[in-house]
Amino acid sequence: MASMATKSGTAPWQQRLHLPAYQVGEAARYSGVSPRRVSYWHLGAGTVPTLPGRPRGQGLSYYQLVEVAFVATFRNLGVSLKRIRQARDYAAQMLKSEYPFAEYQWMTEGYHLLLKLSQLESNASVGRLVVADMHGQVAWQDVVSDRFHQFDYVDGTALVWHLRGRDNPVTIDPRVSFGAPSVKGIPTWVLKGRWDAGESIADIQDDFGLAMDEIRHSLQFEGVVLDDIRQAV
Repeated sequence: MASMATKSGTAPWQQRLHLPAYQVGEAARYSGVSPRRVSYWHLGAGTVPTLPGRPRGQGLSYYQLVEVAFVATFRNLGVSLKRIRQARDYAAQMLKSEYPFAEYQWMTEGYHLLLKLSQLESNASVGRLVVADMHGQVAWQDVVSDRFHQFDYVDGTALVWHLRGRDNPVTIDPRVSFGAPSVKGIPTWVLKGRWDAGESIADIQDDFGLAMDEIRHSLQFEGVVLDDIRQAV
């Protein structure tokens, strides 16, 4: 069954899934890596890019943003870019998806796809990605479970990203605030702007009806160090 990643929707938010709405620096900050790494994954440097399809100088779509998050996870676990690319190419073919890492099927079938790939291409060593020769399914779940749990899947696509985990209210949802990081529909950059203008958390709370913790998380996400007296209620 085709996923939302391979369908062209008519609703504005569905169209935005494919638009270059995110800068490289934003994708890097959200995923916890450097902008240079994100650029290299998409463009390479005389090598085949790990995440093909983004022209030089263009921003990232929502789907591309999600895939950067998963590549960051695999790289932090020491998986080589070559193996990630092989796994992605194979998953794209088997799942019939342009952006397989953004698919719910990747969460449910990724382990099996990688095992099949390692059997078909003995020199690829992709099976080591899930430590198939040691722990199998358990290892696959351990490797990627934290990242998977950051997403809400809708119609098979990772559509809501809980950027700092589910205990943090900051999310990216392409259906809300044009896909900007937000809390209850209010972009975090708007709250930071009010803070930068000299308002206290209590002032912001009165205007937006958010809980103090929601405002604090938003400001911290935007890089604000909350050691100012304006935190006072």
